[in-house]
Amino acid sequence: MALDQETLNQLLTTLDRFVQERLIPAERQVADADAIPDDILHDIRELGLFGLSIPESHGGLGLNMVEEIEVAMVIGQAAPAFRSIFGTNVGIGSQAIVLDGTDAQKDTYLPRLASGDLIGSFCLTEPEAGSDAGSLKTSAKRDGDHFILNGTKRFITNAPLAGLFTVMARTDADSKDARGVSAFLVEAGTPGLTVGKPEKKMGQQGAPVADVIFDNCRVPAANIIGGRENMGFKTAMKVLDKGRLHISAVCTGLARRILRDTVRYAKDRRQFGGTLSDFQLIQAMIADSETEIYAAECMVRDAAKARDAGENTKRKASCAKLFASEMVGRVADRAVQIHGGAGYIADYGIEQLYRDVRLFRIYEGTTQIQQLIIAKDVIASLD
Repeated sequence: MALDQETLNQLLTTLDRFVQERLIPAERQVADADAIPDDILHDIRELGLFGLSIPESHGGLGLNMVEEIEVAMVIGQAAPAFRSIFGTNVGIGSQAIVLDGTDAQKDTYLPRLASGDLIGSFCLTEPEAGSDAGSLKTSAKRDGDHFILNGTKRFITNAPLAGLFTVMARTDADSKDARGVSAFLVEAGTPGLTVGKPEKKMGQQGAPVADVIFDNCRVPAANIIGGRENMGFKTAMKVLDKGRLHISAVCTGLARRILRDTVRYAKDRRQFGGTLSDFQLIQAMIADSETEIYAAECMVRDAAKARDAGENTKRKASCAKLFASEMVGRVADRAVQIHGGAGYIADYGIEQLYRDVRLFRIYEGTTQIQQLIIAKDVIASLD
């Protein structure tokens, strides 16, 4: 059930104040420490952000897609690490259970994911399998009423913090594509599961990423999502479709903040007897950024509305992810250019966001994968 407009507006106003007063001022601290302070994490839990998309019946806010993307645009104004800490619970860490889980799986895990007491992590990518998910090698061999998992997952967001891993593993050893893959729920601390050292990254410090290794990890057969083997890839695609809209909204919110900060700088910085904002070449970059942000907002809102209406939004979600993730990169690049030398110096903050946004074009499906999805769907629709 959708929130009434007044309630949604109150939520967005509260979150915007939290972003401006608590998150943005802490960005440098988080980047330097590569961790989110406990007091901010506590406040994120208290605001219910871990349970945005989890049904109210299981302790979440139960937002629909239109509402979720509006929240994502607001939270997206802050450095991406803040959203990332709860983003897996909102998206790929919980939605496989929400969409395809058994009643027992939902009752066991969703309330703890919604509260943030349990952080979820989604294990799909491998050293030799990322966008080509059908080639994954992590195996799951049945042993009575259990499965034995072996393999390595790579670049797994929130792995060092996670209490629950959604793991894609091949249950049909004879299959050569994604049709032999199942989705397992594996709790942290399960013997045979280890998490590697957090990676040092270009950006998004405070959002830890690490390998997850399975070495004869014994998992109950009851922990297959939905209780059905070889349905994992279908589940993953449902989850990623929704997640791409969420990420698109985050990109749009961050682009809006970057432009706002840049315009303020341009209005204050004086050169050649005037402010930077007086010069038409600067104005052109501002205009291009505003136009692209507006286009992304329209795309994301249209696709979210279509999803809530029950439409197949695979193509629209990919269009939004492709455009918004590329757009925020261009906006950040222009921001550095307008700042000039200051844009290259850490004290001004723009260089951090410039590095942060680069990941958006890679995770949850690269730009090139989105192009393939869009093109194939368009071609198939004209048969």
